[in-house]
Amino acid sequence: MKFCHSIQWRLQVWHGLVLVLVLTGFGFTAWQMERNQALSRVDDELRRREGMLASAMHPPPPRGPHRGFFPPPPDDSPPFVPPDKTSPEDSIPVHNFVLRPEDTPFFDSSDPHKYFYRIFLAGRREDMQRPVRELARSPLFPASLAQMPPWTASSGENSTGMGPGGGPPRNPHRIFSDGPYRIIVDRLPSGEVIEAGCVLDAEWSALRMAALRLSGFGLLILALGLTGGSWLAGRALSPLAEISAAAGRISAGNLKERIQLEGMESELGQLAMVLNATFSRLEKAFAQQQQFTADAAHELRTPVTVMLTQAQTALSRERDAAGYRQALEACLRAAQRMRRLIETLLALARLEAGQEFMKMTSVNLASVAEETVRLLKPLAEEKQIEIRHDLKPVLVKGDHARLGQVVENLVANAIQYNREKGWVQLTLTCEENAAVLKVADCGRGIPAEVLPHVFERFRRADPSRTGSGNSGLGLAISRAIVMAHNGDIEVDSRENDGTVFRVKLPISSSASAAEASPDGPSNSGIRSFPSNI
Repeated sequence: MKFCHSIQWRLQVWHGLVLVLVLTGFGFTAWQMERNQALSRVDDELRRREGMLASAMHPPPPRGPHRGFFPPPPDDSPPFVPPDKTSPEDSIPVHNFVLRPEDTPFFDSSDPHKYFYRIFLAGRREDMQRPVRELARSPLFPASLAQMPPWTASSGENSTGMGPGGGPPRNPHRIFSDGPYRIIVDRLPSGEVIEAGCVLDAEWSALRMAALRLSGFGLLILALGLTGGSWLAGRALSPLAEISAAAGRISAGNLKERIQLEGMESELGQLAMVLNATFSRLEKAFAQQQQFTADAAHELRTPVTVMLTQAQTALSRERDAAGYRQALEACLRAAQRMRRLIETLLALARLEAGQEFMKMTSVNLASVAEETVRLLKPLAEEKQIEIRHDLKPVLVKGDHARLGQVVENLVANAIQYNREKGWVQLTLTCEENAAVLKVADCGRGIPAEVLPHVFERFRRADPSRTGSGNSGLGLAISRAIVMAHNGDIEVDSRENDGTVFRVKLPISSSASAAEASPDGPSNSGIRSFPSNI
C-alpha cells in the first residue's frame, strides 16, 4: 500500500478526520440547541395548561349531603384502596375541580400534541407505601401511564428528582420526559398533585428532519472540504514532483539542469532555491575536477615526454658513457619534477580534507616573515627587486613551517611577477583580534578575467609560463594552509598596477610574546615545499 506513505494522502486523511470531528461537533450542538428550544416551547405550554388546571381547583363546600365532587375518573383507571375512615387523609379537605369551558379546547384531541392531565390526592410523605387517591383524569390520558403509579411513571431525564421510596419529588414543580411524552408534575399547597403532559411526536419528527438536514449539509461540506483539501494539497506538493524530476535529470548527467521556480513562493520554493544553489556548486565542482584532471595530465605530460625522449634517444644507437649519463640525468630531472608535483598534489588533497598533520604552537608571525625575507633576498637582488617590510610582532596559533610556506609562496610570486627594479612591501598589523599580513608589489598585476580563479589549482596569471617550472599550485596550497588555520586570504589586483595579497589569521589568546621563539619551533617531521610550485 504505497499510497499510505504518500504525504498528500496523509494530509488528506488528517484533514478529513479534523473536518469530520468539527462537523460532527457542530451538528450535534446545533441539534441539541434545536431540541432544547423545542422542549422549552412545549414546557411553556405545559406550564400554561398546568396553571389552568390549578386555577380550576375551588374550595370545597361545607360537608353535608350537598357536598361538591370531582369528575369521576374513567372506568379504566387503576383501582385503589380507599383510605380508612380513621386515616389522616380524611382530615385533608377535598377541593372541587371545575374546568372552565374556555379552557376545555386546550385538552381535546384536535391539538396535535394531545395534551392530557391527571389529578390525584397525595399521601403523607412519611407513609409512602400507601396508595394515592386519583381524583380526575382527562380522556386523552395515555393508558401506558395510567397503569403506573404517580410520580414513578417517569424514566426520563429528571427522575433523580424523586423523593425517597418513589414518593413525591422534593421539588414540587417538576418536568420530565417519558418515551414520547412530556409531563409536568406540580403539587399544590392543599395536597393535590397535578400531572399535565403532551405527546412529542411532532417535535421528534421535526428534530429528525433537522438531523437529516444537518447530516445532509455536513456531508455536502465534507465533500467540498475533502475536494478542496485534495486540490490544495496537490497544488502545494506539486513542486516536489518538479524537484524530483529535475534531480533525476541531473543525476543522469545533465548538470546544467535547474528547477523551475515559477509559482513556488512557499517553503518548497525556498527549498528549490537551495537545491539550485547546490546543483550550481555541484556543476562547478565537476567542472573544476575536469579542469584539474586536464591540467594535471598536462603538467605530467611534459616530464613524461622528456623521459621517453631521452630513453628513446639513448637506445637508438650505441653511445659512450658520457652520452648515457647525460640521458639519465635528464630523466632524473624530469622524474624529480614529477615527484614534486605529485607530492604537492597529495599534500593539497590532505590539507583540503583536514588530514594533514599540523604542529600547532604559538608563532610570532613577524619572525616568520623576516625569515622569509632573508631566504628570498638573493632572488630579489638577482632581479633587482627591493623588499621592504614593516612587521609588528603578533602571536598566532599555527604551524610554523606551514605559515612560512604561505609567506614564501606570496613573496616569491611578488618577486617573480614584478617589474625590473620594482619593490615588494610586507606589512603586519593587528585588526579586530586578527593578524593581517599584506604582501604588495608594483608588478604587472593579474588580469580581471583570471583574478576570480587565482586560488584554483594550475591557474597562472601568465599562461605562457606553463613550461617555466611553475605548476600553478602555490596559491592553492597557500589558501588551503590558511583555511586550515581558520584564517582567510584575499587578493586585490589591477592589471599593470600591482597586486596585494592579504592574509588574515586569528591571534593566539593563550600565548604571550615571551613564549614565541624567534626562530620558531622545530620543523622536524614537516615536509617543505619549494616556492615555485
